[in-house]
Amino acid sequence: MRLPSRVVTLLAVAALPLALSACSSGSSSGTGASAHPAKEKNPNAGLLTGTQLKKALAPASALPAAFTHEADGTSDSGNQFLAPSSRNTAKPDCTRLEGTSWIQVSGFKGGVSFAQDDYVNQDKTEELAQEIDQFQGTTAKTVMNELRSAATGCATFTDTDAHAKVKVTGRSTAGLGDEAYTMTLTSGAWENGTTLIAARSGNAVVTVLSTAGSDNGAATAKKLTTEVLGSLKGKTAA
Repeated sequence: MRLPSRVVTLLAVAALPLALSACSSGSSSGTGASAHPAKEKNPNAGLLTGTQLKKALAPASALPAAFTHEADGTSDSGNQFLAPSSRNTAKPDCTRLEGTSWIQVSGFKGGVSFAQDDYVNQDKTEELAQEIDQFQGTTAKTVMNELRSAATGCATFTDTDAHAKVKVTGRSTAGLGDEAYTMTLTSGAWENGTTLIAARSGNAVVTVLSTAGSDNGAATAKKLTTEVLGSLKGKTAA
């Protein structure tokens, strides 16, 4: 999962080009049309901030009653947009699929804005996690393509806890957003598997993780994804 320190660092980097833009905007010279160059399009126009995305996450009331909120699994990018991250083209780090912010297996650190939180049952044997990332331009589509590729590249890998062999199967999933992809992680060393769902809605990618239930978390993952996508539909950028 993302740590708050990453947000602070990226916010500082994002603020630099904004400051430079402010300095240069008053330095134009000349008269007529040349003194007022066309305003560049804001690449974040229409995107939701982390604060707005946080309100689109499914509330505790939408989750099974046995689950409680994990404070250290909650994070968002606040009211400012982060600098867009370039994709790491190296071989996917398959162990990312074990974490709540598993979108990073795509090679992207995340969107220009995000919000996430995490829930566990009483004895912490089952987990539900949700995250929303917003991307500029067509990057959200690229992220979805890279997640599909990662499922193939990570068909088997060794987990970091039990050092056991994990099998990954993936499939396109209809009826969730503009496009969706589901991965199921299973291992002979685990009591239950994990279901990961990524669903794109416009420029947003919703990623969900579930280990809840006897079906490798499939039903709860789909329900949580549906809840978040429905909430996103009612959100508009300020």
